[in-house]
Amino acid sequence: LFQVASLDAFGNFERAELAAMGAVVDYLDLTQKGNLPLLQPPNREIAQRVMQIDAATRRNLELSRSLTGERGGALLDVIDKTVTAGGARLLARRLASPSTVVSEIADRLDAIETFVADSMLSETLRGLLRPCPDLDRALSRLSLDRGGPRDLTAVRNALEQAQLIATQVPDDAQRGALVDLNDLTDLHDLLDAALVAEPPMMLRDGGVIAPGYDASLDETRKLRDEGRGVLAQMQADYAAKAEVPALKIKHNNVLGYFIEVTALHGPKLLAEPLSETFIHRQTTANAMRFTTVELSELETKILNAGARSLEIETSHFHGIRAEILAKAAQLANLARGLSLLDLAPSLAYLARAQDWTRPVVDSSRHFDIQAGRHPVVEAALRRQGNAPFIANSCDLSGEPSSIWLLTGPNMAGKSTFLRQNALIAILAQMGSYVPATHAHIGLVSQVFSRVGASDDLARGRSTFMVEM
Repeated sequence: LFQVASLDAFGNFERAELAAMGAVVDYLDLTQKGNLPLLQPPNREIAQRVMQIDAATRRNLELSRSLTGERGGALLDVIDKTVTAGGARLLARRLASPSTVVSEIADRLDAIETFVADSMLSETLRGLLRPCPDLDRALSRLSLDRGGPRDLTAVRNALEQAQLIATQVPDDAQRGALVDLNDLTDLHDLLDAALVAEPPMMLRDGGVIAPGYDASLDETRKLRDEGRGVLAQMQADYAAKAEVPALKIKHNNVLGYFIEVTALHGPKLLAEPLSETFIHRQTTANAMRFTTVELSELETKILNAGARSLEIETSHFHGIRAEILAKAAQLANLARGLSLLDLAPSLAYLARAQDWTRPVVDSSRHFDIQAGRHPVVEAALRRQGNAPFIANSCDLSGEPSSIWLLTGPNMAGKSTFLRQNALIAILAQMGSYVPATHAHIGLVSQVFSRVGASDDLARGRSTFMVEM
């Protein structure tokens, strides 16, 4: 699959892992009928590098979906300020798998801090990223041979925006994110020259390749679209050559295109030297009809021009697709880089707008949250009329105890308090600022949360109310 003699360069994989990966590739080959998607080289994910969150906890914390199965009312919906599809997917992946590597978390927080401090840079970058098409999806469709003309232009437009970002954004903001765009210059030039600005959805509709890119295609299109004008010019040329102003080019279903002159002028065309050009076809009572090699060829071209132009365009489409797939690895890296450049400014925008703070994450046993807030409930209250969320602190750092027993009446906020601290830990370790005035969190390896049978906190419904 990866055209290497051994997978050693990708890591040391056990026999069971190789067998599992081989089964996945075999399954894809079978279901995609030989058109494998673009698969990245294998990379072992070590379980200890991410926070473990079981299915029941994910559901109860409503990380990506609310208990009703909707995106609205979930944490992801509240924190997603990304402007690209790739950035949104990266955010969802990080939220689903918060890191337990202190250095990795610190690097992510440093990136956000850069954009929190420089709001102008943040908004400039978000503005440049907003028009970026979904490069990952376009590559995926093209690799499966399910892509269309707009996937080609998506690649072109993504390259254009990437070049613009590279020139407008300082190196320290893009270092490690954007790949070397010089390797993709030839591909961009090809796409820019070959494709129209706004192609149709389907290749069969034609009009994908730009005028001037292929002379034979331009000629074929001219015949298809302007056949009548070409024939009129040919008629004028023949009339001048034969010195017969009344010469006409006509068409019927029997002869197709033919040249007609009156019976008076017919003998002139039969005599040399005109007889070398004009070929007699038919004589009627009042007229004589001729053809020429040039007219016959033009007739064939006109009749076949539509199909031929589509054939040429299809050939160019597949050629350009092959050029894109030859650079698939660099383009996939570029897509990842653009997603990274989207995520940090988006989380910085969220932090500024919601007054979130940078957490301290280390390998200690600390868990100290000062004036913490539940991000989803706070957002729901804001939508309902800007009612304030009453902040609460939580210190489980071990002195005097790392266990709290929380009691209180219905609707006192027990569920909200429990969840908000779990969500703050998850946000911090995914590499985000958090809704608190201060947060010192020692690495959390696993989170558990099970609150009642069901509730709907974002709508103000408690566990008890929903159960009743």
